[in-house]
Amino acid sequence: MDRTVRTVEDVLSLLDGLFASPSRGHRLATGDGRDFWDRFYADRSRPVPFFVAKPDENLAACVEQGLVTPGRALDLGCGAGRNALFLASHGFAVDAVDLSPVAVAWGEERAREAGVEVRFHCGDAFTLCATELIGPYDLVVDSGCFHHLPPHRRVSYLSLLDRVLAPGGHLALTTFAAGEGGAGSELADADLYRERELHGGLAYTPDSLRWIFSDLAEVELRRMRQEPPDSPLFGVTFLWTALFRREAAPEA
Repeated sequence: MDRTVRTVEDVLSLLDGLFASPSRGHRLATGDGRDFWDRFYADRSRPVPFFVAKPDENLAACVEQGLVTPGRALDLGCGAGRNALFLASHGFAVDAVDLSPVAVAWGEERAREAGVEVRFHCGDAFTLCATELIGPYDLVVDSGCFHHLPPHRRVSYLSLLDRVLAPGGHLALTTFAAGEGGAGSELADADLYRERELHGGLAYTPDSLRWIFSDLAEVELRRMRQEPPDSPLFGVTFLWTALFRREAAPEA
């Protein structure tokens, strides 16, 4: 007989287990998908759009327009580091974290080739942000991590932002879009638990993103712009892009 729940984290870990899939040998919940993502990044020749070393067009636009300025940046679910390298090349001090050692090794290789400094970390961002990745960060970048989290881990995600995002700092988010031309599952949260399946990622509407991140101020929320193959930027229209700002603390 197991009685394993005593804390909120125990509850979250128990819910993580609902998405275990022994037949696939992995589960797409925080801290548990390393083997899946290692296999995903192992073949660099695969025609995966975001394998190309191009930054998100919205992130590049934010930097170009001065909406975010150089400071400390944290890239969550950095993959092979395409956004982290871009930020480092524009004067940011960047920490980048991913579950997959294969992805992190690729990112480190790219950073050496580009001659930029990025501090890569391999592991669960929620754990590392409580131990190694100590804020405050002026910018948190998430291009594709949030939509792979099961609903209960939004609690962990918001807690992470509360810990590490500086007053006046920004969250640059890119996530699956619901609706026509979007991507990801549109099942209700409760149905995801009934099916015990994340269906490759969760879609969001603008209103759902505004509600989830209601403690932050919205700067911009729009569809990502499609970029042509020869563009130096990454852009596909099945994603939302958002920039949220944490309000600065009032002056004493």
